[in-house]
Formats: sequence, structure tokens, C-alpha cells
Amino acid sequence: MRSIDTLTPCPCGNPSGYTTCCGPLHDGAAATSAEQLMRSRYSAYVLQREDYLLATWHAETRPASLRLASQHPQPTWLGLEIRDGRLIDDDHATVEFIARYRLGGGRAQRQHELSHFVREDGRWYYVDGELKN
Repeated sequence: MRSIDTLTPCPCGNPSGYTTCCGPLHDGAAATSAEQLMRSRYSAYVLQREDYLLATWHAETRPASLRLASQHPQPTWLGLEIRDGRLIDDDHATVEFIARYRLGGGRAQRQHELSHFVREDGRWYYVDGELKN
């Protein structure tokens, strides 16, 4: 797991800093919205917090492991852009985002996804996502 300087902006792009943005969620606080969970999951990918990613993935679609530490080459995450967030009803939401990354010394790539979220027992969970062009 990578460490983070608490004075730097949060990996999700929030300039207020990790300790006031995604840090509390990674330490167990519940996300108040699907977008907040999406941002914290992006930060977890940057910091290789596989434990957090699996804990916030809905049990019906969650893989057994992500094996982030064994990925070669390791992605270098370059930024997150939230395009849209929609509350479908009290317990379902979508978040459209673009995450930019680079593998090794290669060209920057992007993952454009429409993610689906569900709230159960007051906690938001990532369910699945549709890749967009």
C-alpha cells in the first residue's frame, strides 16, 4: 500500500487533502453519496487499497481478489473527472467518470465508465460498470 502525504491534495482531485476527503472513508466512515464513494474508490486504486475496494464492492458482483500488487506494469493514475452523477431513487445511483492512467512508459489511457451503485443498510456499494467510448 502506498503512503500519502497528508498535506497534498487527495488523489481524487479534492484540494482539501486526503485526511479530510477520502482518508476517513478508507478508515471506515460511510460515504454520503455514490459520487463520494466513487471518488474514494479511485483514490483506493491510486493507493492500492485493495481491502477498501473489495469492502465497498457489492457482495453479488465482488471478485475474490483484485491482485493490484501483482499488476505489471503498475498503472500510474493521472486524474479523475466526474462527468455526471444521478440519484435514481433513495438507494440506487449512477456515476459517469473518466479515469486517466499510464502503464509503464506508454501513452496515457482513459477509462470512461458509467458505474452503478446501491445503498444497503445506509452504506453505498459499487455494483458494476459499463465501459463507454
